[in-house]
Amino acid sequence: MMNGEINNQLTTSTQENLGAVDESQATTQNTKKYLIAGILVAIVLIVLIVLATIYLVDETHQQRTEQIRDVFIIFLALQSLVIGIAMVVLIVQLSSLINLLQNELRPIINSTSETVNTLKGTAKFMSDNLAEPVIKLNQYAAMLKRIFKPSKN
Repeated sequence: MMNGEINNQLTTSTQENLGAVDESQATTQNTKKYLIAGILVAIVLIVLIVLATIYLVDETHQQRTEQIRDVFIIFLALQSLVIGIAMVVLIVQLSSLINLLQNELRPIINSTSETVNTLKGTAKFMSDNLAEPVIKLNQYAAMLKRIFKPSKN
């Protein structure tokens, strides 16, 4: 009876492990499919860009090429403006972080340091005034016990 239960458990465990392996293989296959699809999309985009460039270089489409160039110049100018604004925001955030570190964390660290020093003083006081006398008292008690204890010899 016990062997049957063990065999059932082993079979169930093996099936679960095989299921996990199947899921892992399926995930790997899905990843490969997405990778291949991404590569194909990139190749198609590169081919389209090359064909568009060849089409626009032709002298018959010179005016259209100039219009597209002007649109791209405007787009790049707007992009530069957005990046400049983002840099200003980043610098402001960095300065506020530096301000936080200097004005709020330093006092907390100083307060923590003072607390640790106070704790050290308290521990030393307790050691000198409580623990050390108790140890000496126990030492004297042990000495007296030994003196008054009859020897076994």
